[in-house]
Amino acid sequence: MKNNRIKLKQVLLLLFTISFYWMQAQEFTLEQCIEQALVNNKKLKIDQNNIDISLEKQKEVKSNLYPKLNATLDYKYFFDLPTQLMPAKAFNPMAPEWQFNAAQFGVPHNINTNIQLGMPLYNPELYGGIKATKIATKLKELQFQKSKEDVYQTVSNLYYSAQIIKNQIAFMEQNIQNSNKLLQNLRLLKEHQLATGTDVNKIDLQVKQLKTQKQLLESKYNQVINALKINMGINSNFDVSKQIKNIAIVNYEPKTITDIKMVKTKQELTNNEIKTLKRGKIPSVILYGSYGQTGYGYDKKPNDFLDWYPLSFVGLKVDIPVLDLSRKRKIKQKQLENENYKLQLELLIEQNDIEIQNAQEKRSVAALTIENTKEQIDLAQKIYNQTLLQNRQETASLTDVLLADNNLRQAQQNYITAVIDYLKADLELKKLTGNLDQL
Repeated sequence: MKNNRIKLKQVLLLLFTISFYWMQAQEFTLEQCIEQALVNNKKLKIDQNNIDISLEKQKEVKSNLYPKLNATLDYKYFFDLPTQLMPAKAFNPMAPEWQFNAAQFGVPHNINTNIQLGMPLYNPELYGGIKATKIATKLKELQFQKSKEDVYQTVSNLYYSAQIIKNQIAFMEQNIQNSNKLLQNLRLLKEHQLATGTDVNKIDLQVKQLKTQKQLLESKYNQVINALKINMGINSNFDVSKQIKNIAIVNYEPKTITDIKMVKTKQELTNNEIKTLKRGKIPSVILYGSYGQTGYGYDKKPNDFLDWYPLSFVGLKVDIPVLDLSRKRKIKQKQLENENYKLQLELLIEQNDIEIQNAQEKRSVAALTIENTKEQIDLAQKIYNQTLLQNRQETASLTDVLLADNNLRQAQQNYITAVIDYLKADLELKKLTGNLDQL
C-alpha cells in the first residue's frame, strides 16, 4: 500500500513537471500566433456577426417581394344599433324633401372574418433596396477583411517586438557575463595591489546597472506577451522564437488594398441610391385581394338566427408619384457624395504609391544597416576581447576596457534599431501592397 502511494506521488510529480515545462517552454511561431488570433479575436467575431446581420437584412428586404397574407377576425355586439337618417319620402311619397326619419339598421351580433392578400408586382424602390443590401453586405465583408489585416499587423508588430526584446536580453546577458569576467579580473589585480578599489567599484556598479536593465527588459517582454495574449484570445503561457527570420528583400506584387476597395464599394452604394431615387418617378403596382365572411346574429326569441354572407374582391393598385420636391435635393446630395468618393479614391491611390516608395527605401536602408551592424558587433566583440586581454597584461587601462565595452553595446543597439526599422518597413510594405497575409 505504501509503495502504491509512493508511485502515485511520483506519477503526479512527473505529470506536474511535464505540464509546467510545457507551459513554460512552448514556443509559438508568428504563423501560429496569427492563426490563434484569427480564430479567437473578439473584434473579428463582432465583424463576422455584422456580416451575418447584413445577410439577414438582405433576406428581410427580399421577403418584401413575396405575397403577404393576413387573417383577421372581428366580433361586435351592439347595445345600440347604428342609426341612419333616411328621407321621409322613402316611406311616404307625400312627405316634404327636407323631412327625414331616423332608422336603426342591423342586428346586435356582427362577426367579420377576412383573409387579405397583398403582392407587389413592380416597385422600383424595393428593387433598389435589395441591391443596396447586397452592396452593404459586400462592405461589411471588406470591413471584416480590414479587421483581419489589422490583426495581422498588430500581432506581427507585437511578435517582432517580443523577438527584439528577447535578443536585447540575450545581448544583455552576454554583456553581464563580460562585465563579471572583468570584475573577477580586477578583484584579482586588486589583491595583488595592481588595481584600485575605485576600479573594482566602477565595474561592480556597471554589473548591477546591466542586471537592472535586464530586469526592465524582462518586464517589458512580459507586457508584450500579455498584449499578444489579448489579441490572440488565449490565457495560456507561451514564448516566442528568438531567431528573427532571415533578412531578405522580397518584391511584393501590388494588389488593390482594402481601403481602396471600401471606397469603391461606397461609391457603388451611392450610385445605386441615385438610381433608386431617379426610378422613384416610376409608378409602383400592387396586387391585392380579400376573401371573408360576415355573420349577422339575433338572439331574441322566436326569431333568433346567425346568418353568414360572403365578401370577396381582387384589386390592382397603382401609386403614381406626381410631385416630390425633396427627391431632387436628395439626388443632388448623393451626387456630391459620389464626387467626394471619387476624389478620396484618387487621393488614396496617390498616397499609397508614394508610401510604397518610402517603405521600399526604408527597408533597403535598414537591410544594408543590418549587414553593417552585424560586422560592427563582431569587430567590437573582438576589440573588447583584445582590450580585456591587454588589461590583464597591464598594457591597456580600465578606461580602454570601458570604452571597448561601450562600443560593443552601441553596436548591439544599432543592430537592434536596424532590425526594428526593417521589420516595420517590411510590414508596412506588405500592408501597402495588399500582401499582409504573406508571412
